[in-house]
Amino acid sequence: MQPSQRISRLTALALGIAGVISVGSAGATGFQIRENSIRNQGRSFAGSGVAKNDAAVVSNNPAAMVNVDSTTIRSDITIIDLTAKFTGGGSAAAGSPLARPLTGGNGGDPGDATPVPALSLVVPLTGSFEKLTLGASLSAPFGLKTEYDKDWVGRYNAVESEVKTIDLTFSAAVALTDRFSVGAGLIYERAEATLTNAVDFGSAICRVSVAACVTPNPVAAPFGPQKNDGFAKVKGDDYGIGWLVGFHFRPTDKFSIGYSHRSEIDHELEGTIDFTKPGNVSALFAARGITQYNSGPGGAKLTTPSVDTLSLQYEFTDQFRMMADIQATDWHSMQSVDIVRANGTPVTSEAFGWEDTMMYALGAEYDLSDSLTLRGGVAIDETPTNDHARTPRLPDNDRNLYSIGLTWNANEHLSVDAAYTRITIDSPTINTVSSSGSTLQGSYKGHADLFGLAAQYKF
Repeated sequence: MQPSQRISRLTALALGIAGVISVGSAGATGFQIRENSIRNQGRSFAGSGVAKNDAAVVSNNPAAMVNVDSTTIRSDITIIDLTAKFTGGGSAAAGSPLARPLTGGNGGDPGDATPVPALSLVVPLTGSFEKLTLGASLSAPFGLKTEYDKDWVGRYNAVESEVKTIDLTFSAAVALTDRFSVGAGLIYERAEATLTNAVDFGSAICRVSVAACVTPNPVAAPFGPQKNDGFAKVKGDDYGIGWLVGFHFRPTDKFSIGYSHRSEIDHELEGTIDFTKPGNVSALFAARGITQYNSGPGGAKLTTPSVDTLSLQYEFTDQFRMMADIQATDWHSMQSVDIVRANGTPVTSEAFGWEDTMMYALGAEYDLSDSLTLRGGVAIDETPTNDHARTPRLPDNDRNLYSIGLTWNANEHLSVDAAYTRITIDSPTINTVSSSGSTLQGSYKGHADLFGLAAQYKF
């Protein structure tokens, strides 16, 4: 196959499947998702930027594509099952004479088992282009989904929260020497977001007209805290462009070093802001000329963070090797989520105050035979959230990862990977104020299970 034919085939395949990926709950802190390679997952993501014969390096470290010696395609899918339980309560119309305890249950389990797929293709060129390797991938590097019961105690803070990203990445690597290569990639990213929560219109009316909430008396009054609940839904999407660079270096035959940098990607999410109001609330707002809660076009800004990864691998014997990753994620761009109308008028702002994080991973592999490889790993993953601004939309905290995995080489062309990861999450606390003026305090207990399966074919 000629180089031009390979490039055309790679491009057509990547574009042809661009619409098939969707993503749900995140398997890492914040809403970062690392599950684009089941081999990496089996090592708790250690060695992601120096992996050999793993086509997923297209988006992890394009320079490492030179380790793939023939045209290779792989497909990965991870089931992320997040389990969480909230305990706590709060107050509606907090700080006012009409304050009363929040009603509702604990919201149920906001997590759900969600599939996260990925697809990668690597094409080493030949002839005059033998130093060049091309690649393409579809992956979901960021995403989250939590959904509570609509009548839960924290409904004014969050009901549904969903962020989806789909990356189409085109990468190229050049082997400058037998031991050193560089790579770069272009990322085309689609982002979607849906945020919903209940709105305590009764409390909003009390702030405008106290008489409406106490006449003839607070119990019989037509309006009041938690008496006139409505619903708000914000939905938007956007496309953005980013980039990826990296290098791969083998100082010795046994030791490998890889480094990659993924850029921030800015999005201007555009969509709709929808308010559902009880009839008596709509009538009162119309009579008083209150337009703050009218539905219409709007959106918000979203920046997916930059990520820097340093990967190491040392081969102690022909059968046994160890890997390590140190990863820094630049989360400080997530200081708040500001919802605005199309004309720029602010609707609401939700503070996040996220901080930059580090992830440390250590893994190992052992070739039990030519056809079977066993692997395992552990990792520590810091959270970008904090006790002052943590939200029920993502009740995250520091995590520990424990992974096992294997590869079965069915023949010289086909290999199958499997992995399991248990994620333990430090119990996060919530102490926050909603846009309806209610307070919510409590804590979560939770964990996550990741089940992964992949197949890779070398032509």
